[in-house]
Amino acid sequence: MSQLDWLDTLFAAQRAAFARLPMPPLAQRRQWLKALRQALIAHQDELVAAIDQDFNGRSADETRLAELMPSVLGLTHAEKHLSRWMKPKRRAVGLAFQPASARVQYQPLGVVGVIVPWNYPLFLAIGPLTGALAAGNRVMLKLSEATPATGQLLKSLLESVFPTDMVCVVLGEADVGEAFSQLPFDHLLFTGATSIGRKVMSAAANNLTPVTLELGGKSPAIVSKTVPLADAAERIAFGKTLNAGQTCVAPDYVLVPRERIPGFIDAYREAVRRFYPQITGNPDYTAIISPRHLARLNGYLDDARRQGARITSLYPDETPPDRRLPPLVLENVSDAMQVMQDEIFGPLLPLVPYEQIDEAIAYINQRPRPLALYYFGYERGEQRLVLEQTHSGGACLNDTLLHVAQDDLPFGGVGPSGMGHYHGFEGFQTFSQAKGVLAKQRLNLARLIYPPYGKRLQQLVYRFFIR
Repeated sequence: MSQLDWLDTLFAAQRAAFARLPMPPLAQRRQWLKALRQALIAHQDELVAAIDQDFNGRSADETRLAELMPSVLGLTHAEKHLSRWMKPKRRAVGLAFQPASARVQYQPLGVVGVIVPWNYPLFLAIGPLTGALAAGNRVMLKLSEATPATGQLLKSLLESVFPTDMVCVVLGEADVGEAFSQLPFDHLLFTGATSIGRKVMSAAANNLTPVTLELGGKSPAIVSKTVPLADAAERIAFGKTLNAGQTCVAPDYVLVPRERIPGFIDAYREAVRRFYPQITGNPDYTAIISPRHLARLNGYLDDARRQGARITSLYPDETPPDRRLPPLVLENVSDAMQVMQDEIFGPLLPLVPYEQIDEAIAYINQRPRPLALYYFGYERGEQRLVLEQTHSGGACLNDTLLHVAQDDLPFGGVGPSGMGHYHGFEGFQTFSQAKGVLAKQRLNLARLIYPPYGKRLQQLVYRFFIR
């Protein structure tokens, strides 16, 4: 049996298993979540080692903080709140349709597909899996070919917890991913590049499969005129250097008041070097995932230099022998540079000067809507102005990244940065059919509006309700 035929077999097995249990009870779903959480905790050292192997140098603490911990906390949150999520929600019935009751009943969709990227191969697999299982679905996961060790380990781990007709992991190259996206899932969630997201959506459209797309884009940060630079620089440095900038919600560029740029660079350098006193041989600093991606980032730098950018190395005396690319700051950038066109996905930080906050807002609004937006400033009026006059998938005031780790907040993009949400209750909703149910009993006053038409009582109904 070929690998592509095997995909069809796996899908058919999951579809048949769902038909046998189309509405898993609360206790069953809680057991699934608990078993998955316990497996992650029991195998955490192996997961850390596998991700480190795939990256050829991934900080163990970053894996625990940014992947393992939010995965475990998300499972705990879902298990705790699942009873409330599953409970039918009462809705109002119009006076003209009384006596009756109305409710929204959440029903599993069936078989859910999840396409997982390489940058956070654990968290971006477990997060959607949590929501899909909480909603009572069967799940197929396609892991990235760029993280083979993690993919193989997750496959073994999940097979030890669930039968393959419940949860299964699919491994393989781009052709397998393409075939995976063409399966007639009841829902398909993709996390990755916008260019690939378009192809996934197109493939899903042939089956009328609804999609959730978690894409990327260039997430801006705004430094206000009054915020202490040390505060803003430290928090931006954390968001930009975590996973060496290989994060879909990493601050991509920073809008800084023109007169504050030298001070911001100094504060940013101080913060980064406090986090990482050196890059060479530092296990806390993560490597770039592959030689191809390192070459891409170096290409951005070469292109920016040719077009007049000023590049400041925060570690001028270091040239690490491996794929650990030291953080760099770019000034005098322009829209013509590749680094200002593409999502960077690395530790390069362009600075864009502005004069007034309206100019910064206009700069953001002239570009595709980002996955995240960050504002640094303690003035409430300006905070409100930025939130009201910009569009982004999510936002943080005076921090970066951490909104993604909030289990009770939806996570998703807008426009070119994605569509749909997951995490918490919104994730449960994404993977559920919200079925509207109207219930009537013996008494049927609706007979008053049945044909034949033209009765006096019907005229009174029209006069009462159509006004």
